[in-house]
Amino acid sequence: MADDPSTPLPDIHDVPGIRDAPGAISDTSAIDAPGAPPHDLLRARLLEGLPAEALLTDPQVTAAYATDMASFCAAGAPAAVVLPRTVEQVQHVLRTATALRVPVVPQGARTGLSGAANASDGCIVLSLVKMDRILEINSIDRIAVVEPGVVNAVLSRAVAEQSLYYPPDPSSWEQCTIGGNIGTASGGLCCVKYGVTAEYVLGLDVVLADGRLLRTGRRTAKGVAGYDLTRLFVGSEGSLGVVVRAVLALRPAPPRQLALAAEFPSAAAACEAVCAVMEAGYTPSLLELMDRTTVRAVNALGKMGLPETTEALLLAAFDTPDAPARLAAVGELCTAAGATAVVPADDEAESELLLQARRMSLTALEELRPATMIDDVCVPRSRLAEMLDGTAAIARTHDLLIGVCAHAGDGNTHPVVCFDPADEDEARRARQSFDEIMALGLALGGTITGEHGVGVLKKEWLARELGPVGMEMQRAVKQAFDPLGLLNPGKLF
Repeated sequence: MADDPSTPLPDIHDVPGIRDAPGAISDTSAIDAPGAPPHDLLRARLLEGLPAEALLTDPQVTAAYATDMASFCAAGAPAAVVLPRTVEQVQHVLRTATALRVPVVPQGARTGLSGAANASDGCIVLSLVKMDRILEINSIDRIAVVEPGVVNAVLSRAVAEQSLYYPPDPSSWEQCTIGGNIGTASGGLCCVKYGVTAEYVLGLDVVLADGRLLRTGRRTAKGVAGYDLTRLFVGSEGSLGVVVRAVLALRPAPPRQLALAAEFPSAAAACEAVCAVMEAGYTPSLLELMDRTTVRAVNALGKMGLPETTEALLLAAFDTPDAPARLAAVGELCTAAGATAVVPADDEAESELLLQARRMSLTALEELRPATMIDDVCVPRSRLAEMLDGTAAIARTHDLLIGVCAHAGDGNTHPVVCFDPADEDEARRARQSFDEIMALGLALGGTITGEHGVGVLKKEWLARELGPVGMEMQRAVKQAFDPLGLLNPGKLF
């Protein structure tokens, strides 16, 4: 779909009632509407292209859309929440926002952990959860075409009915949306073999800040024409445009995976096993680590029967026809690295229980204290043991409970700082430990985020990771796509 060239958008400075202003204007003083309260004017303009049920302005209702699931992230009060169902409605919202200089914050299911979906004062929250149609599943081209509000698990089950597979599977896959996954470049448990969301996004339809519709990418298996704008939008956290449609690559459905659990007397021993598995040339479909704190939390929440005496539990799985033989070989490597027990699952059902235990980790750790800060530091696999040992030392230094679960095959760790925000000193120590964990990751040659994004929580750290030249180029890209700075302001930079 493309914009009708016979009805071009007016130049922003030619729109009646708009004052010239450099950069983003987040308040309504830029609206020249004598005698009309700014929110009333915004509502009236939005309703020109929206059904009444798509627009929410009651502050008690809109407040529920103010934040995602991150701690320590500032949020404002939105002026309105819009729940569009069509591309044209999204275009109308962006044109209205540009004309009135109102910031727009795109949202999915708000399961994010960086504050990237948090509202700013006076903004329009653009919630895309109602755009939830699977438009096409093509088993010949091995693609799916979906709207951004499609839930990850819903898509996964739909393509499985046609013996196809959509690999990216964040732990929140039963709630998170494809649009949100694209916005934060999310990963999941299967990344060690299948990679992250970016590797499955072939093309996008994106509504730009001024309401124009941009189509990027392709439906073909190959294509290198022009700059790769599709990859540019993946991970941009709604700061460059609003994704309204995605062409996703699919794979043939693999056999059901079989898993094993290996107990270790230390995190370092478990990490040694991870390195041995990868060095031996194996590519498991899953290679996950849970420390002692996490195992105990999962048992308390789900009565999973995991071994609480272990210092680290490593889960490995294969989805190949020779999975039992590969698991046996991995088990031997675990034993050689110091595992005190290696327990293969008896069947697919038992394997799925192990996977469910891992998916439950973050939720279980959240039950330990009133609040959590979930870090997302990824380091080279060869430095994984240093990362986990360093995190444990940080926990001891600050007298805090920090549980770690990790996509060990990728080196992507999720230290979860558990604390009571009502305790001012404990909250201060929690924030300090969070920053020290990120600093440790960078010192080990890693990155501040492997899959959760930057948002509000890590924008100061993004500058440290990228450096001044990198930040200059990032800001130039933002300026090119969003010269008024209206899209998701205050995030990333």
